[in-house]
Amino acid sequence: MKSMEEMIQAAQAAAQTIQKQMEEAQGKLDQIEVEGVAGGGLVKIRATAKGRVIGVAIDDSLLVPSDKGILEDLVAAAFNDARGKADSAAGAEMQKVQAAAGIPPGFKLPF
Repeated sequence: MKSMEEMIQAAQAAAQTIQKQMEEAQGKLDQIEVEGVAGGGLVKIRATAKGRVIGVAIDDSLLVPSDKGILEDLVAAAFNDARGKADSAAGAEMQKVQAAAGIPPGFKLPF
């Protein structure tokens, strides 16, 4: 049987490994791209899984001064769609790391 000191060292090493894997996963999230759409594809927003907006595409047919309010609503809707997809992608990536580390699903980590 291992001594208490050996078990503590093993637990600390495991915690450091998990923390490193979580940091690497967080870095990967900024590489994963998602696209949010609104208005049947008239407005599109590309974002990372961390929520950083990469680009906005607005169909030329929407560039009418009287439609400004509608355009603004569609941009907000597309952003929210991208944010939801980013959250899903981030959750899936973090679940992969937790599964690889043997952490049960739904377990909340402090970092």
